[in-house]
Amino acid sequence: MTVGGWRPARVAETVPATASARILRLEVPGWPGNDAGQHVDVRLTAEDGYQAVRSYSLGTYGAGERIELAVDEIPDGEVSPYLVRDVLPGDELEVKGPLGGYFVWRAGGEEPVQLIAGGSGIVPLVAMVRAATDASAAASVRLLYSVRSPENAIYREEVENAAGPGGVRVDWTYTRTAPPDWRGRVGRVDDDTLREAVWEPARNPIVYVCGPTGFVEHVADALVRLGYPPTRIRTERFGGA
Repeated sequence: MTVGGWRPARVAETVPATASARILRLEVPGWPGNDAGQHVDVRLTAEDGYQAVRSYSLGTYGAGERIELAVDEIPDGEVSPYLVRDVLPGDELEVKGPLGGYFVWRAGGEEPVQLIAGGSGIVPLVAMVRAATDASAAASVRLLYSVRSPENAIYREEVENAAGPGGVRVDWTYTRTAPPDWRGRVGRVDDDTLREAVWEPARNPIVYVCGPTGFVEHVADALVRLGYPPTRIRTERFGGA
């Protein structure tokens, strides 16, 4: 039963993702399913009645009553520290969704797909990788994942496994600390990084960019400068929570 679109959600499982992030798997009775790339609003209610609402991307897609979020703790945040440090299996939350119809990927067609993630912006893009893999379309997908260091990569193992033969092409970039055997540049995503990792403009890829606001704006501007049509660039950005 929903009230105002809100559904009860029970925490079924929590999995450490990085030192500051955690994957939450929620059981949501009556969940209608969702497209890869959509998000939910999460509502917490304190004992005194105070409520806080934040939006989180879904790492899962399709039918079923279990959804997955990956939450990165924001220092001094109001909601994320609780979800990362305190929430336990069996706890109850409320969710509203699925939300969003623009930043989504659906199976069908053979067009190249470019995913570009900054930090926890990987979450909806992982849903797209999962959907493309299940649809036997992984070879048309490329993923560029920018993180501060290898230890900060949410879904790192899954992303690496998706890059097997016939799978998604995965390119990494590190802004602060790279692995010892890293031979690439260390620093912010720049034009050269995009030229090397992204489907060329002549292929007319659909591009999905997700991450902090500054990252998304920087990457989107660079893509347009390099010749990618703005109408083919879809963005999702987030702030503190």
